[in-house]
Amino acid sequence: MHRLTRLVAPLLAVTALLLGPASGVAASNGSVTGHVYVNNNTAGHNTISGFDRHADGTLTPIAGTPFDAGGAGIGSPTGSAGALQLSSDRRYLIAVNAAANEVAILKIKPDGSVRLVDETSSNGATPVSIAVHRDLVYVANTGAGGSNYTGFRINAGGHLAPIGNSTVDLPDNALPGQVLFSPDGRHLVGTRVGPNAGPSYIDSFVVEADGRLTPAPGSPFAAQRIGPFGSQFRPTDSGQLFVSNAHDGAGNGSVSAYDVSSDGTLTPVTGSPFADGQTAPCWVAITHDGEHLFAVNTGSSTISRYAIAGNGELALLGSTPLAGSGLRPFDAALDPTDSHLYVVDAGVAKISAFAVDGGALTELSSSPVSIPGGGAPFGIVVS
Repeated sequence: MHRLTRLVAPLLAVTALLLGPASGVAASNGSVTGHVYVNNNTAGHNTISGFDRHADGTLTPIAGTPFDAGGAGIGSPTGSAGALQLSSDRRYLIAVNAAANEVAILKIKPDGSVRLVDETSSNGATPVSIAVHRDLVYVANTGAGGSNYTGFRINAGGHLAPIGNSTVDLPDNALPGQVLFSPDGRHLVGTRVGPNAGPSYIDSFVVEADGRLTPAPGSPFAAQRIGPFGSQFRPTDSGQLFVSNAHDGAGNGSVSAYDVSSDGTLTPVTGSPFADGQTAPCWVAITHDGEHLFAVNTGSSTISRYAIAGNGELALLGSTPLAGSGLRPFDAALDPTDSHLYVVDAGVAKISAFAVDGGALTELSSSPVSIPGGGAPFGIVVS
C-alpha cells in the first residue's frame, strides 16, 4: 500500500497549499442528456456516485447516490487512471475495489442509478485501472506480490470470467498507472510509473484472437521522461498514443506522443515530448474528433490544452486554472459530444466541469460540484 502513497506523494507539497470550503451541488438546469459516475474509493465499503448530466453541463446527484460497490476502496488519494469504466454495450459500470483486490460490476438502470451484480477477484493485488474493448476486460494490479495485467471476458449478464494464462506479471516497483486498449482493440498498453526517480517504462502488447497478449518487440519501452502516467490513443487513429509524464519536477511537465506499429512497437514522434510548463501532468483526455488533448496537471491544479497535428505532434495552446480550493485534480473525461470536460478532484471529493470550445476551456459557474459520499474518488465515466 505504501507504493500507492508514494505514487502521489510528489504532488502533496503543491496541493497542500490549496485550502478552502466545499461548494454546494449545482441546481438542475434542463433535461437530462446523460450521466457522470465516479469511483468513490471509500475505505471499509466502496461506493459509486452518479449524477444526471444536463445540456448546459451542470450536474445533479441521482436519487440514491452513493451506490453500493461491494468491497473496500483505499480511502486515500490513489494515483491511477481508469479506475471506473463503462462496458462496451453501455449497460454496466466496471469498478476497482482496490483494497479488496476485487473488480465490481454494476448494472445501469434506466434512471441512471446503478445496482451491484458481481464482485470478482482481480487475480492480483490492489487493482487500480481497467481497460475495456467489446467483451474483453483487462485489469492492472499494482500491489506487492501481485502486480500484473490480467484478462477477463464479460458476458451479457455482467459477470466476469478469467482468461486462462492471460496474466502478465510485473515487478513490485513497476507501479502501473493505467492499462488501455487501442480503439480497434488490436493493442493494449500499460504505463509503469515506477519509482519517483525512475526508471519508468511503457508496456505494449498485441491482443491475440483468444484475448491473450503478445509483447511487442522491445517491450517494455523506456519512457521519455520519469513517471509515464495517464494515456490515451487518438480516437481517430489507433496508431497514435499519447502519454503524460508526471514526475519530472515542478514546471517540467510534458506529454509524449508515439507512433504504434502493427507489432506494437512504440516510436516517439518528431519533437516528443511536448512540454506544458506545469507540474505533474497525470491524466489526459482527447476529443472524439482527435483534434485536441487536455492534460490535467495535478501539481499545478491546471489543465493544459494542446492541438494535435495529423502526424501526432502537439502544439501547446495554454493552460487553464481550476477554480476552488483544496483540489487535487485527477482523472478526466469528455462527454460524447465533446461539449464538456469533467475532472475528478480527489482532495475534497468534487467534480470540476468545463465547457469545451475546440481547444478552449471555460469552467462552469457551478463548478466544482460536491460528490455525495465521496471519499478519495478516482476514475470517471461520462455517458
